[in-house]
Amino acid sequence: MSRLTKTIALLPGDGIGPEVVAAAASVLGDCAGEFGHRFGLVELPIGGEAIEHGGTPLPAETLNACRAADAILLGAVGGPRWDGLPLGQRPESGLLSLRKQLDLYINLRPIHLREPLRAVSPLEPRRRKIDFEIVRELAGGIYFGARGTESENGTERAFDVEAYTVPEVERVGRFAFRRAAARRKRLASVDKANVLATSALWRKTIDRLAADWPEVSLSHLYVDNAAMQLVLAPEQFDVIVTSNMFGDILSDAAAGLVGSIGLIPSMSCGGGPPLFEPIHGSAPSLAGQDRACPIGAILCASMMLREAFGLDTEARRVEAALDRVLTRGYRTADIAEPGATVVGCSEFTGLVREELQQGVKQLEPYGWGV
Repeated sequence: MSRLTKTIALLPGDGIGPEVVAAAASVLGDCAGEFGHRFGLVELPIGGEAIEHGGTPLPAETLNACRAADAILLGAVGGPRWDGLPLGQRPESGLLSLRKQLDLYINLRPIHLREPLRAVSPLEPRRRKIDFEIVRELAGGIYFGARGTESENGTERAFDVEAYTVPEVERVGRFAFRRAAARRKRLASVDKANVLATSALWRKTIDRLAADWPEVSLSHLYVDNAAMQLVLAPEQFDVIVTSNMFGDILSDAAAGLVGSIGLIPSMSCGGGPPLFEPIHGSAPSLAGQDRACPIGAILCASMMLREAFGLDTEARRVEAALDRVLTRGYRTADIAEPGATVVGCSEFTGLVREELQQGVKQLEPYGWGV
């Protein structure tokens, strides 16, 4: 068995970020010990906490350490404490800058209804299988376009510019086609090509790329229809590819299908070291209360093992341990159905670690997607 030595940058950030990052880091440490790997974990500031201690949401030491790392695990950034700052100086700007500096232009979000959590899906019991991926363009579009305010005839006017180039669409499109080819060979491209020029360019480019993947069935959906289809028939989807803003919105909506935004991991990748983060945000009202759900962060750990380090067996071991804890009826408050045993973030993490450390022979988790 190959033994790996990897450096992982930990960016706890704000709100519940430190709690869930600590949970995922402990699972990574246990996994490394069980399989003989060496994971060097380096903790660094980002976001609001970095502003408080150094005046900037992305300190140079953080950026340099992330560039040198093999992978990055981020908790969350932001909170009402910093809402009064100008847009470019808020905690979120640190994360946007990190993505840009590391050339992370693709975001992958797996949406998977885990077998022990079927009761928490709002669509249950009608739906039997929810297992798809959302590939979101991450470095372009309206979030990075020109913006500002101006006065016109005494009326204040604000603007945000959406723009895409063909190469920006091509690189995310190729990634999405590769994911679909490795899964169930269906790709849905989401846009608003009947209204937006950027979407018309997007659709034309995706259509042209399709010739290189004849085995993949390509369909196009307008974003409003895609939102409806996620609710009506989520089982139809395999891989979805879409723009930055549409992907941001649709992936949060899709998280509701599986019961909670706290359950979804993500990977941002491209030119630099991949960055893994749960999509739930900083949840400042829960910070410091041991009430956060660590599942999204723990699944970030397994996603890192598989996608960044090629350690599929180790990833399956983590997922199997998580599913056994869920099968035993343990839940954090946000996903607790009647009859569940409600525990805090730290206790839930401890249960997962116990299951992981037992070294159970059966590694297959409950229905994890291809």
